[in-house]
Amino acid sequence: MIRAYKFLLRPTLGQARALGEMLADHCSLYNGALQERREAYRHVSKTSLRYGDQSAQLKEIRAFDPERQGRWSFSSQQATLRRLDKAFQAFFRRLKGGQKPGFPRFRGVNWFDTVEFPKDGDGCRWDSTPHDRLTRVRLQGVGHVRVHQHRLVKGRVKTVSVKREGRQWYVVLACDNVPAEPLPATGAVTGIDMGVTHFLTTCQGAHVENPRHGKRNADALKQAQRALKAFPRTKRENRTAKHRQTVEKVAKLLRKVARQRLDHAHKTALGLVRDYDQIAHERLNIANMVRAPRPKPDPEQPGAFLPNGAACKAGLNRSILDAGWGVFLGILAQKAESAARVLIPVDPRNTSRTCPECGHVDGENRDGEKFQCTACDHRDHADRVGAWNIALRAGLVLPDVA
Repeated sequence: MIRAYKFLLRPTLGQARALGEMLADHCSLYNGALQERREAYRHVSKTSLRYGDQSAQLKEIRAFDPERQGRWSFSSQQATLRRLDKAFQAFFRRLKGGQKPGFPRFRGVNWFDTVEFPKDGDGCRWDSTPHDRLTRVRLQGVGHVRVHQHRLVKGRVKTVSVKREGRQWYVVLACDNVPAEPLPATGAVTGIDMGVTHFLTTCQGAHVENPRHGKRNADALKQAQRALKAFPRTKRENRTAKHRQTVEKVAKLLRKVARQRLDHAHKTALGLVRDYDQIAHERLNIANMVRAPRPKPDPEQPGAFLPNGAACKAGLNRSILDAGWGVFLGILAQKAESAARVLIPVDPRNTSRTCPECGHVDGENRDGEKFQCTACDHRDHADRVGAWNIALRAGLVLPDVA
């Protein structure tokens, strides 16, 4: 198994300053490599530079600027160049597929928050002392930084990343060969239906309420963002202290919502994994679900458009994104693999419109949260019917569902 561990760093003032300089210098390297690619394509007969070409120049760059680029790990700088190369590969893939290309952009200091070390022991060293809450990680150019290790690291550390979130620093360890921790069999199976009114519903009829973390913090976030818009757009070095405080307040609220959503997903997934041996869920394409509706041109008035329900769809999109289905399903997959549980994704089409008793499919079967089959008059909660059909499509036997 592959697993990532994230720990809080406790650097000294000097180490925190060095960590900020490391991010700034890697950001400068990233932007310089991007500029070189742009100039080569525009002025040198549309020549495309690749990762190998730019990586070969690192020795010269480090020798030319030993104070900024020469003090950091060579392999971490290669990882930064590889990160740019992946951005270009994704750009060409989207361009070839007819999608919105999204050309790689220059990164500001606030938008470059991670430095990766591709191999433990090359520019970094993780001190794997067990059950020590003040272990250390050694980073080239920074020193031995204290780590708040709140859990035991299992497996073999492959890569080490340093990440900045607001004023806090974290170390992220990617480990392989992590042993599984199978849970005892329960003999129970279920299907789950994701929703907005209820976060999820099992085929046994149990509901998990939607916490709506984004909506609960919307007023405070709106007020902070409104205060932020009152400041003129200036460069980072010209911002006032009040402006910087407002920016930090907005970022802090966004991080709070993300942590609350992540915590809820972990707890809900853990409860399902502990209770059921097999879990069926919808194979959701969330990117398509939250896509804005296409405009409807008015044939009678050129340049005008007909109502297309974009305002209502925007509200639904916010609710879907606030629920965090994608985050939850990813966490559920990881916990199921670790606990030796079986996770079965199924096609979600018509799961809430199909009668589980007679199999009749009709859009009129569902009315909000109520389900009433127009053929056999079977009645139930619409989300429970959806979960039931998901479990049946996965081939699960549900003797206790009636």
